[in-house]
Amino acid sequence: MVKIVLLRHGETDWNKQEIFRGRADVDLNERGREQARAVAAALRNVRINAIYSSPLRRAVETAETIAAPHRLEVRIDDGFIDFDYGAWQGLSHNEVQRRYSKLYKAWLEKPHTVRLEGGESLRSVRRRAMRSLQSIVERDDGDTVVIVSHRVVNKVILCSVLELGNSRFWHIRQDTCALNIFEWSRDGYTMRLLNDTCHLRCIQGAELSDF
Repeated sequence: MVKIVLLRHGETDWNKQEIFRGRADVDLNERGREQARAVAAALRNVRINAIYSSPLRRAVETAETIAAPHRLEVRIDDGFIDFDYGAWQGLSHNEVQRRYSKLYKAWLEKPHTVRLEGGESLRSVRRRAMRSLQSIVERDDGDTVVIVSHRVVNKVILCSVLELGNSRFWHIRQDTCALNIFEWSRDGYTMRLLNDTCHLRCIQGAELSDF
């Protein structure tokens, strides 16, 4: 059996401003660093054997903060890189609604049918992320591993773990620095914890955000 702790990275200014991030290499802001320290404290006494991360800085910094007390090196896995928003990357939520109204409506109502202009689809995200996850659970049998990734990627992974189609994408919430825990055995995946943010209550004035 493998225990997987799946996290979303901490907050960035682009999260706060509701700007689509995608492959843009945005740093954590100060609140995001506070969130990373809070989740690291929550996992301090958990015996972690390996930590994997998306290659983007916001994920790597979150992962490194968790890894430090365990004296572990963060392992970069491109399978967990953020969703490629294509032409939407760097645009605000309002700009996307205005400039791509028809596609944005489809994204909200039928996300599994959308491939973004110059970007990717949820199907392609699911394929690459689950390939990386399967490689980890087969290699790290008996261990507890942490994976730090992104909002869209985590939602798709969790849909797969729960045996839901990508059409249920919006039924999964992922706040910044939220914890998810599930286990893998030869019988499949078992969900233990979803979008837990209790460790973030210590951060004054922190509003949770699934953007």
